[in-house]
Amino acid sequence: MKQEQIDRINELARKAKTPEGLTEAERAEQAVLRRAYIDSVLGNLQSQLDHTYIVDEQGNKRKLEKKETED
Repeated sequence: MKQEQIDRINELARKAKTPEGLTEAERAEQAVLRRAYIDSVLGNLQSQLDHTYIVDEQGNKRKLEKKETED
């Protein structure tokens, strides 16, 4: 996510706290930017976990396995 997008998220958050609030278009923009930010954070976390290894007491390395999720 680009710094300009993060700055815009913060700008909209500040404006939402003012008495004038946000317009419908700004609320929609804020929702899109927030979703993009969340997706970016989750993608970075997934990438970090994909490159994580567990080292046991004997010094053996093994890749971190994905955990099954219940839906």
